[in-house]
Amino acid sequence: MGFVTWLAKLDRRWIFLAMGLLVLGPLIRPLSLPLTVSRPVQGFVNAIDAVPHGSTVLMSCDYDPASIPEMVPMTRTAFRHLLSRDCRVVITCLWAGGSGLIDSVLTEGAREFPSKSYGQDWVNLGYKSGNEAVMVVMGQGIINAFPRDFRGNACETLPIMRSVRNYSSFPLLVNISAGYPGTKEWVQQVQARFHLPMVAGVTAVSAPEYYPYLQAGQLQGLLGGMAGAAEYETLVKAPGLATRGMDAQSLAHIFIALMILLGNLAALPQRSSGGKS
Repeated sequence: MGFVTWLAKLDRRWIFLAMGLLVLGPLIRPLSLPLTVSRPVQGFVNAIDAVPHGSTVLMSCDYDPASIPEMVPMTRTAFRHLLSRDCRVVITCLWAGGSGLIDSVLTEGAREFPSKSYGQDWVNLGYKSGNEAVMVVMGQGIINAFPRDFRGNACETLPIMRSVRNYSSFPLLVNISAGYPGTKEWVQQVQARFHLPMVAGVTAVSAPEYYPYLQAGQLQGLLGGMAGAAEYETLVKAPGLATRGMDAQSLAHIFIALMILLGNLAALPQRSSGGKS
């Protein structure tokens, strides 16, 4: 009974402090808590692993800074995965607020591959307005839609673009999307029209919307939110921001559940006395 009384009088600021430490700890020192890899994530990895070495892959990163916790780990891991398989990567962006962020993520990831060079092994074509219209124009010619890259270079002068004409130049499309335009539009305008194999990474809240595309075979793999990104990092043995985030999130959820349980326990004496009166 003494514990229950102490719990009822506990200053809530201690609870906030405990929550903060539980979240901060794994972000500083990852715990690598076990994760169960789902079939959609396994399909995502299998699709990239099936791409022949030396191929040129199209990657569209359609998000802005508001989606950094979920989208950036997916982008970083997919980019590293492709470069590690000696694939060349052509990156586009259909969100006005995302091109600078995405370029910094790609530049950071490319530092891990000193033998890979910009313009030869990867290129950031940057942002283009037009949404679905851009996707259609790219089907007629990638350089038609993106005559210059993010850094201002003429795309026709870049070695990586010399063998790129339209969607037929790519064995796979990797789309990392936080909304419109994004995965749904790439499926409708590109996968359905040009039959380009495709995988996607989306926000957790929107992931259920895309499972029918998986069942229909229009998507070969799907990453859903931070959990999907963490599973991806686990499969390719490259734990990063998503793995740390899931450690922190898991501990926070356990702590919240414990606080709910203890809160109900502390309220039992009041409920009992109220029932007697």
